[in-house]
Amino acid sequence: MNLSIFEMLMLICFGAAWPLNIYKSIRSTSTKGKSLLFLYVIGIGYVCGILHKIYFNYDMVIFLYILNLLMVTFDIILYYRNRRIEKAQEV
Repeated sequence: MNLSIFEMLMLICFGAAWPLNIYKSIRSTSTKGKSLLFLYVIGIGYVCGILHKIYFNYDMVIFLYILNLLMVTFDIILYYRNRRIEKAQEV
């Protein structure tokens, strides 16, 4: 098992931004400034990282990919919730 310190640091840096992003989504109840396409592309990237870890280079870094994917998934769910709230307020 060859643990990549730089890959781990990259995922920690990327992952550090998601809690604040999620907090803002919860508080604002707005989709303004959000890109659903961006969230899905990032999520797909994390899925690809997980698959690479499973098939070619399994190590503990996979848990950082999974954690980041869970946070992106939660932000996507919040996006749909906020969009529903915005539509309800339009009426």
